[in-house]
Amino acid sequence: MIRPLIVAFCLCSLVLAKEKSPSRYEKLELFNKILHVVENQYYRDVDISKLIDGALKGMMNTLDPHSTFLDKKIFKKMQDDTKGEYGGLGIEVTQKDGLLIIITPIEDSPAFRAGLQPGDKIVEINGESTLGITLNEAVEKMNGDPKTAIDLGILRRGEKETRYFKIKREIIKINPIKSFLLDEYALIRLKSFQKDSGKFISKALKRYNNQLKKKKKKLKGIILDLRSNPGGLLDEAVNVSSLFLNEGVVVRTEGRDPKNKEIHYVRKSGMKDLRTPLAVIVNSSSASASEIVAGAIQDYNRGIIIGSKTFGKGTVQKIVQLGEAEGLKLTIAQYMTPNGRKIQTIGVTPDVEIPAVEGEWVKENLDGYESIREIDLRNHLSATKETKEEKLEREERERTLRKMRIARIKNKNKDVKESKADLPKKYNPSNDYHVTQAIRLLSAAGKL
Repeated sequence: MIRPLIVAFCLCSLVLAKEKSPSRYEKLELFNKILHVVENQYYRDVDISKLIDGALKGMMNTLDPHSTFLDKKIFKKMQDDTKGEYGGLGIEVTQKDGLLIIITPIEDSPAFRAGLQPGDKIVEINGESTLGITLNEAVEKMNGDPKTAIDLGILRRGEKETRYFKIKREIIKINPIKSFLLDEYALIRLKSFQKDSGKFISKALKRYNNQLKKKKKKLKGIILDLRSNPGGLLDEAVNVSSLFLNEGVVVRTEGRDPKNKEIHYVRKSGMKDLRTPLAVIVNSSSASASEIVAGAIQDYNRGIIIGSKTFGKGTVQKIVQLGEAEGLKLTIAQYMTPNGRKIQTIGVTPDVEIPAVEGEWVKENLDGYESIREIDLRNHLSATKETKEEKLEREERERTLRKMRIARIKNKNKDVKESKADLPKKYNPSNDYHVTQAIRLLSAAGKL
């Protein structure tokens, strides 16, 4: 009699377990009921499409900080960002004291040809005041389909009357790099890993090599500045790394099944510079593709990594198109450096650590504050699988550290004094402490 009783108990337990864990269809039915109640009883009319989009975003937010549902507007913007082109006016803008200020018009853009200048304040967009709108909202209003017109009200420094400009939007192609030749050192500032980033860097280096060759000189060093570069296309991280590496692995990715690995190798074709001393500058906002490049350069001892520890985003996202205009950004793997180092929540530690330095320009433009890293993000993934006890211990430790770090950031930001100048300061690499230190290190390396 004991055996049947045990079987009955097991069956009963299975039934109870099943009851405690509702099926997918039961949960979907609950969602449908809630949607129906909101639609019929909420005190104002609701947009069903907006409600469902919000629910989808909420679902994705439970996974990790980088997995998300992409509605039509965000999906299109993401495609434009990675292609490196968009429909707009061709101006870089910032916001200060609630005012929209033009940093610079892109050369030969509609804004440039219309006569907009650095420091101009945008006070109206299509007849509406810009007071109270966010920077993102302003950018959305100014961007749009090519050949469509927009009216801007501009307040220029030293003038009391508003100037009005009617400008026609065009396709704006973004150069992802800014480059400088400092005596015999090439400085390449890469803003993001968008399409053709590797080609842009290659062209800049060829141009500087030709300039110096005419003077019977040659490059003494290359500085690749990846500070505050959030990442981008994995292929471009491989392309940029391949400029400075001869052969081997650039990055390995490991998916849900550890056996399912992908390996991305150095590209054999294209321009290569394997001998010129190289320094890569990173900071706590250098993430993802930036960390792939820094990790590969470091593992092969091809160059010196200087700055501060990187962000620690070591996961790979895939863009899945859903229908014609919507999509999904989903974390599918984590990556490792050529030597098998995991980056997720850990980051890349520089060979030469140079912390944020004091100075007005640095505080306003670089990292004169302590940044939030991947490990501070809610629902971030850990680099390795952990036990329940380890997870609880880690979460408690991270909560404490997060509170301490955020408190320090708030206190530091309070100490930053407002600049009196209306004009955003133009970047001068000669005043950049990290760049001057990179040149010093490369100069010493060249003498060895």
